[in-house]
Amino acid sequence: MQRLYDLIRRHPSWVDGCWAVLLVVVTLLTFAGQHGQRSIPLSVIVLIGLGCVVGLRRRSPERVLLLAIVLGVAQLVLDVQVFVGDFALLVAVYTAASQGARWSSRLALVGAFLAAPLAEVRWPTRTTGTSEAIFFTGILMVPFVLAWVMGDSLRTRRAYFAHLEERAARLEREREAQAKVAVAAERARIARELHDVVAHNVSVMVVQADGAAYVLDGSPEQARTALETISATGRQALAEMRRLLGVLRTGEPREAGEYVPQPDVDQMNELIEQVRGAGLPVDFRIEGAVRQLPRGVELTAYRIVQEALTNTRKHGGPDAGASVRLVYFDDGLGLLIEDDGRGAPTALATDRGADGAGHGLIGMRERVGMVGGTLDAGPRPGGGFRISALLPLKTT
Repeated sequence: MQRLYDLIRRHPSWVDGCWAVLLVVVTLLTFAGQHGQRSIPLSVIVLIGLGCVVGLRRRSPERVLLLAIVLGVAQLVLDVQVFVGDFALLVAVYTAASQGARWSSRLALVGAFLAAPLAEVRWPTRTTGTSEAIFFTGILMVPFVLAWVMGDSLRTRRAYFAHLEERAARLEREREAQAKVAVAAERARIARELHDVVAHNVSVMVVQADGAAYVLDGSPEQARTALETISATGRQALAEMRRLLGVLRTGEPREAGEYVPQPDVDQMNELIEQVRGAGLPVDFRIEGAVRQLPRGVELTAYRIVQEALTNTRKHGGPDAGASVRLVYFDDGLGLLIEDDGRGAPTALATDRGADGAGHGLIGMRERVGMVGGTLDAGPRPGGGFRISALLPLKTT
C-alpha cells in the first residue's frame, strides 16, 4: 500500500490522466442508453474537452480554467444539457483556487457563483414557484462554491507550511552562522591565550637560560637558581597549555581542578616576581580599594600586564625598567604599564599591533574590546613605551 501511495505522489499527472479516462468512460456508458438524443455527438465533443480539463489540470491551472469556461459557455450555446462529465468543472474550480494564479482563483470564484444560475436559466427545472427555483439554484451552487473554498484553503495551508519551512531553514542558517561565529571567537580566544602563555613563559625561559650560561662557570649557585626558574616556568607553561588543549579536544570545560584555573589579579604578584627574577626591574603598585572583580576583567588585566612586560623584555633593552599601576575605581579597573627602555618598533603601536612575528597589541585590543574597555598604547615622550587601559566592571 505504501508503494502505491509513493507511486501516486511521484506521478500525479498519471493519476489525473486515469481520472480523466474514468470520467470519459462513465459518461459514455451513460450516453449508451440515450440513442435518441440529438445532442449526443456535441456532448461527446464537450466531454473530450472536459477530460482534457481533468487530465491537464496540474500542468497549467490557468489555461485549464479558461478551457472549462469555454466548454461551459459552449454547453449553454449548443444546448448540451448537464451530464456526468460536468464534474470536470468542479475540478477546474478547485484546481484554480488551490494552484492557479490569484486572478484565476478570483475568476473561478465568479464562475462558481454563476454556473448554477446560468444553467437554471438555460434549462429551468419544473418548479411551482420562484422561491423554489431560487432554493434549488442555491443548492446547485453549493458544490461549486465548496470546491473553491476547499481549493483556497489548501492554497492557504500550503503557503503556511512553506512559510514555516522557510522560517525553519532561515533559523537553521542563522544557527549555523552563529555556530561559525562562536567557533571563530573561540579560536581567536584560544589563539590569544596561546600567544600570551607561550610568549611570556618562553621569553622568561630564554632570559634565564642566557643568564645561566653566562654565570655557569663563575657562579654555579646563580646558574642553579636560573635553571630552577626555567623549570618552574616550563611547568607553568605546560599546565596552561594542557588546559587550552583540553578545551580544544573536547570543546567543553573540564571539571574544576583538572586544569590550572585562569589567572587573575590575585596572581599578579607572582607574575611580577617572575619577571623580576628574569632580570627586569618592576615597580608594582595598587591604588584604591582592592575588591573582587568579574573573571573576564581580571583575566584581561593579567594578560595585558603579562604581554606588556614581555614586550618590555623583548624591545626595551638590557637596562630597561618598568612600572605597573593597578587603580581600582568605583566603576572599573585602570591599568598603566610604562618602561624607560628603547621602546618598541613604531609598527607595534601604529600598525594595529602587528610586530612582525607576533600580535601582542592586537590581542590586547581584542581582550579590552570584549569587556567593553578602552586601551591606549604608544611611545612615551621621554623615551620608552606606555600602555594604559580602563576596564569597566559592567560590560556593554
